[in-house]
Amino acid sequence: MATYVIGDIQGCFKALRKLMKRIKFDATGDRLWLVGDLVNRGPDSLAVLRYIKELGPAAVTVLGNHDLHLLSVWAGIAKLHHKDTLAEVLSAPDCDELLTWLRFRPMIHLENGYLMMHAGLLPQWTATQAVTLAREVEVALRSKNFVELLPFLYFRQADLVWSKKLSYHNRLSFSTNVLTRLRMCSADGVPDFSFKGSPDQAEKGLVPWFQAPGRSISDEVVIFGHWSALGLFIHDKLLGLDSGCVWGQALTALRLEDRKLFQTSCSN
Repeated sequence: MATYVIGDIQGCFKALRKLMKRIKFDATGDRLWLVGDLVNRGPDSLAVLRYIKELGPAAVTVLGNHDLHLLSVWAGIAKLHHKDTLAEVLSAPDCDELLTWLRFRPMIHLENGYLMMHAGLLPQWTATQAVTLAREVEVALRSKNFVELLPFLYFRQADLVWSKKLSYHNRLSFSTNVLTRLRMCSADGVPDFSFKGSPDQAEKGLVPWFQAPGRSISDEVVIFGHWSALGLFIHDKLLGLDSGCVWGQALTALRLEDRKLFQTSCSN
């Protein structure tokens, strides 16, 4: 029995299938953790969703920004962008079934000292705070009136600064965008959601969220994706697994028990 964590798939089903064969995944005993962004930009988002859903309890995936984008288009509060490759999902006969399943996925997964989310964590947050805030977002997504709450989750409120006194709707917006979009922040933990490059390209005063001084989480191993320009980032307490599959690079799996890496090419 082994637990494998796989980075951002983004609709690259062919690469996913090759990687699953390479790790010899056995759904009767092995576990599969996914860092989010199952869909978009790659050619086969529908196949990816169907495949992961069929794995049932053998697979755990957290939600990423592209997953939330798909849910928001489905709910009618957002429109497809010109680079999106989600039309096949939205026109599929099982679209409602698949996306209802997707909106019930967690924002954070905490298990055996590992804390997995798609993008980042505010340096000020403890693991307990992060999980509590994530659960609040999950309750909103899973509620009967989720369409009314989705705009607060999906649309970024650029002027928000973290405070325990944020209103409910502002807290939903802030928490969601940190968990699904964060890469850089100021040294005192103010997020910058616009940056997409590598850390050495950032303007002065910005640091990767995991290098901000005084970060509150120290016990858990944090697993994330979202940042293809960062590339693989394998450290004692940090596992960054977005290796740029959708950009023609590689899809990566890491076996948690011994930290062995497995990769497959995504060039075609």
